[in-house]
Amino acid sequence: MVAEGGPERPAAVTHPDLAALVSVQLRSGDGPIPAALERGEPVDSADLLREERWPAYRAIALDSGVRSSVTIPFRRSGLTVTLSLYSFRPGALEDAPHGPARALGDLAVTCLVRDRSYRAALTELDQLGAALRTRPVVDQACGIVMHVLGCDADAAFGVLRRVSQATQRKLSDVASAVVDTRGRGLERELVSLSD
Repeated sequence: MVAEGGPERPAAVTHPDLAALVSVQLRSGDGPIPAALERGEPVDSADLLREERWPAYRAIALDSGVRSSVTIPFRRSGLTVTLSLYSFRPGALEDAPHGPARALGDLAVTCLVRDRSYRAALTELDQLGAALRTRPVVDQACGIVMHVLGCDADAAFGVLRRVSQATQRKLSDVASAVVDTRGRGLERELVSLSD
């Protein structure tokens, strides 16, 4: 299961019977997964037949034939991944938090953090690319406004920004309109916005 601080907690299971175990914990807020998220350390139950915690989870687990479980949390960069292991035998998962399960969980959270960073970098790259593509038009529009109003570049950009905000249009769209008309017909409006 993946938790990023929001209400959504996507989970994946390797067997259909296990989905109910995850679902009851997320719905009730009670069970090994919520406990591991809260504590930040592994939470286990060596024998669910003798377990007194988490009655709803325990009932579904035993009904599914699960006798023991362990949930291991992995936290990195604001992301928490929990890995839950289940066994049909009691006491079978005692060493799980220290063996291959730990390596698998570390790998999973590292990959998810890298993927999230990669996606954020792609989004930023797209935004920078869009800004670079619109920059020449904004510069041209600033030059036209500077000529019409007889002002400096900062004042011209401020006028374009106020027009953008007042009309709820993108700055690049406002700049394109100014460039397309070469500022003709906008003199009065630009003068009123320069004050």
